[in-house]
Amino acid sequence: MSPWIIVIGLFAGVLSGMFGIGGGIVIVPALIIIAAFSPQKATGTSLGALLLPVGFLGAMQYWKRGDVDFRASLILALGLFLGAFAGARLGLSLAPQTLRRAFAVFLVLVAGQLWFRR
Repeated sequence: MSPWIIVIGLFAGVLSGMFGIGGGIVIVPALIIIAAFSPQKATGTSLGALLLPVGFLGAMQYWKRGDVDFRASLILALGLFLGAFAGARLGLSLAPQTLRRAFAVFLVLVAGQLWFRR
């Protein structure tokens, strides 16, 4: 198991607390780019981390095909739990314009990674 899984979970938690985002924008690309998951396994694992109540039915479909890493899902969930608290505090401390710009920069960086990486 990659030690990056907890880092991804914490990072996703912080961004979730700051911007209200998580799985599709943060976790799935991070698992693909950093942990070398296939897109299907990244999506299934992200849904597993967000399992109740949001991703249960979706995660079950990926699980049936063997595309959910439950251990990684649990570790991501722990990171989301702790990171969301920190991200909410940080996001609430920033000016709205600063937060909006930070989110825009983050989206451009993620898009660039997905566009140019093999």
